[in-house]
Amino acid sequence: MTGRLRSIAVELCGRPAARLCHRLRLGAGRTRLLRLLKAPAVPDRAPRVLGVDEFAFRKGCTYGTVLVDVEAGRVVDVLPDRTSETFAAWLAGHPGAEIICRDRATAYTKAVKEAAPGALEIADRWHLLQNLSAAVEKTCHQHRNCLRKHTEEETETATNVPEPQPMLLPPAELPRTQIIERTRHRYEDIHRLLEQGWTISAIARRLNLDRKTVRRFRDTDLDQLLVSARDRRPNGVLEPFKAYLNARFTEAQGQVSGTRLFLEIRERGYLGSRQVVRKHLAVLRAGTAEPVRADIPSPRKITSWIMRPRDTLTDSQEERLLQVRLACPDITRACDLARAFADLVRHRRGYLLQQWIRQAEQDAPKPMSGFAGFLCRDLNAVTAGLTLPWSSGVVEGHVNRVKTLKRAMYGRASFELLRTRILTQP
Repeated sequence: MTGRLRSIAVELCGRPAARLCHRLRLGAGRTRLLRLLKAPAVPDRAPRVLGVDEFAFRKGCTYGTVLVDVEAGRVVDVLPDRTSETFAAWLAGHPGAEIICRDRATAYTKAVKEAAPGALEIADRWHLLQNLSAAVEKTCHQHRNCLRKHTEEETETATNVPEPQPMLLPPAELPRTQIIERTRHRYEDIHRLLEQGWTISAIARRLNLDRKTVRRFRDTDLDQLLVSARDRRPNGVLEPFKAYLNARFTEAQGQVSGTRLFLEIRERGYLGSRQVVRKHLAVLRAGTAEPVRADIPSPRKITSWIMRPRDTLTDSQEERLLQVRLACPDITRACDLARAFADLVRHRRGYLLQQWIRQAEQDAPKPMSGFAGFLCRDLNAVTAGLTLPWSSGVVEGHVNRVKTLKRAMYGRASFELLRTRILTQP
C-alpha cells in the first residue's frame, strides 16, 4: 500500500493525489503523501558521458541545471542554479566524467576546466547550427537593400512601366474603407482623451491599444495616418499579379474591363475573387495607386532556404534563392559558407573545420566572420562535436520533460520536490 501511495504522489503530487486517494477510499492526506516522496540516491561517481544543460524555473529570472547520463538516457542529478561554482562543486564531488556534452554556455566551460580538466568537452551540433542560422539571417538583414534594388529593376524590366509617384490626397478624397474609418475614429478618441489630461498608459488601457500605437497617433498628423492606412492593402492574394494588371492597364490606356483582366490572371494562377480585381482597377483609374511593391522574401525565409538541405527545396524555392544570390554577392558568400559548414556538421567532418574558419575569416560578411571567430574561442569542443557521435539531444529531451512537470504545478512547489519528481522515473 505504501508503494501504491508513493506512485500516486509521484504522478500527482499533493492535493491532486489526495483527491484521488479520497475517491479510491484510501486514507491519505497531502502531507502524508508528500512525506513519501524521497529523491533516489545520486551515484558517487559521475557517468562516463555526462550531458549538462540549463532549464528555467522562471524564464528570464531563475534557472537550474539538469545533469544526464547520455549513454543510459536518464537524469543523474538536478542543481538549483546554473552557476559555474555549483557545477564545479558537483564535478569535484562526483569524479569519473570522461566526456561532457554541453551547449555554448561559458559557465559550464569554466566549471569543467576547473573541476574536470581531463574531460573531453563536446559542443552540441544543434546549437552550432542555430548560431550559424543567426549569422546568416543577420547578413540577409544587412543586405536587404540589395534585394530590394534588384527586385525593383527586374520588375521595371518585365513591365516596362515607369514607377508612379505616390499621391497624397486630402483626407476628404480618400476612399471610405474600413481601415480609413477606423483610423479616423481612433485618432479622434485618442486626442479627445489627451485633451482631458489622460496619460499614454491610461489611454492604452482604455482603448486596448499598445502604448507605441497611442504615441504614434499623438505625434503624427491625421493626413499622414490616413494615407498610411490607405496603403495597407489586406488583399495579399492579388500582390503577385499587380505588376501584370498595371502593365495591361497602361497598354490599354485604362480602356479595359475588370472581367477580362480577371480571366487573364486566373489563367496565370490567381485564386481570388473578381471584386478584388475591380477594386484595384478603380484605384488605378482614380490615380491613387501606390507604387508596385517588390516581392522580396524576408531574411528569415531566405535563411530557411539556405539552412535546409538542397533536396528538400521545391523548384520555386530554388528559383527564388537563385534570384537572391544573383542580387547580392555577400548573401551568396554567406550561403556558400553556411552550406559548407552544415555539410561538416551533418557528416561530422571535424578535420575540415580549421580550413572553413580560414575561408570565413578572409572574405566573408561580418556576421559570418564573427561566427568563425566565435568558433575559434571554443575550437577543441567544436571540433569534437563535429567528429564524435555524442551530442546533447538526450539532454534536450529531459529539459522538455522538466517543462512538462513544471506545467503540472511542480514548479510552484519547493526545489526538492521538483528534483524528486525529475529524478524519479515515470
